[in-house]
Amino acid sequence: MSWKAIFYDWGGLNGALFQLINAATPAFLMPLAWLFSNVLGNYWTAPVVVLGLWAWSSSTAEARRTMAIRCQLLQFVVGFGIAFAIASCLKLGLDFPRPAAVFGQLDHVLGTVEERYSLPSGHSTYAALVAGALWPLLGIRRRLALIVYVVLVGWSRIAAGMHFPADVLAGWGIATVSLMLAGFLVRMLPGAIRTMATRASGAWYALAAAVLLGDQLAKTVISQLFGYGEQVGITPFFNLVHVRNNGAAFSLLAGAGVWARVGFAALAMCISLWLIDQLRRGAPRWEAAGYCLILGGALGNAADRLLRGAVVDFLDFHWRGTHWPAFNLADVAITVGAVCLIVATRRRGGQIRANSTA
Repeated sequence: MSWKAIFYDWGGLNGALFQLINAATPAFLMPLAWLFSNVLGNYWTAPVVVLGLWAWSSSTAEARRTMAIRCQLLQFVVGFGIAFAIASCLKLGLDFPRPAAVFGQLDHVLGTVEERYSLPSGHSTYAALVAGALWPLLGIRRRLALIVYVVLVGWSRIAAGMHFPADVLAGWGIATVSLMLAGFLVRMLPGAIRTMATRASGAWYALAAAVLLGDQLAKTVISQLFGYGEQVGITPFFNLVHVRNNGAAFSLLAGAGVWARVGFAALAMCISLWLIDQLRRGAPRWEAAGYCLILGGALGNAADRLLRGAVVDFLDFHWRGTHWPAFNLADVAITVGAVCLIVATRRRGGQIRANSTA
C-alpha cells in the first residue's frame, strides 16, 4: 500500500466523505457555497484584509493595541508568502487529481470543472491564514465566528466539487505552519527593527518586501517545475505558463535587445530609490500604499533582470483565442499601486476643491 493510499486516500475514506458531503448538500445551500468558495474564501481578497487591518490599527487610539494589530498584519503578510510557496510546490509537484477526474459526474459542481492540482485547497489555506492572523486580536465570540468561517470555506470547496476533505485539512495545516514560521521570523527581528516595521513607514516597507518575496517565490516555483514555454490550463480563460521577456510590464518592448536588461534594471533601481525616499518622508495612506506596491513590483522585476537575464512571466489570461500578454505578480502589484496613486490624486483634488469652496 502506497503512502498516498494511507495518508491521503485514507483507505478510501477520503473519497467516500467527499461523495457524502457533495451529494448531501441541498440545492438551496449552493448559493452559500458559492459565496464562501468564490468571494469570502478567495485569496484575491488578501489586499482587502491587509488594508482592513491597517485601517483598524490607524483608528485605534491605544498605542499598545495599534502595535499588536500591526504585528499581526506583518505576520499575515509573511505567512501568506510562505503558504503561497508551500501550496504551489505541493500542487505542481504532486499533481493529485481533483474529484471530477476521479469520479466523473458529480452531484454538485460550481464553476468550471477542474481535474488537476487538488492538494492542497488554496481557499482553505487562505481562510485559515485570515483566521489565524485575527485570532489573537478578538474575543471568544468573534473567535467562534472565525472557526465557523474557516469550516464553511472548507465545506464550500467540497460542496462545489473542487476538493477532497484531505485537501481542506492540508490547507489548514499549511496555514498553521506558515503562521508559526512567520511569527518566529517576526519575533527574531531585533526590537528596534520590529518596532520600526510596525510603524507607518516601516509597515509600508514590510508590505513592499512581502510583494518582492511573494513574486520571487512564485517565479522560482514556476522556473523549477515548468519547462520554458510549457503551459497548463487552469480554467477556460486562465493558464499557468513559463515565458520570459526583456521588456517592461506586460511584455511592453519585449525583444528590445540586450540593452533592455541593463536599462530597465537601472531604471527600476532609480525609481525604487525615489519611492523609498517618498515613503521615508511620509505620505497619505493611499499614496503610501501605491508607492510600496510599485516599489515591491519594481524590485521584483529588477531582480529577475539582474539574476535571470529576463523577467519570468507566468499568468496567462485569454478569451476566445485572444491572449493578454503574460505577466507576473510584480506586474499586478505595479498596476494596483498605480490605481492607488490615481485614487490618492482624486482624493487630494476633492479636498482642495472642498477647502476652496469653504
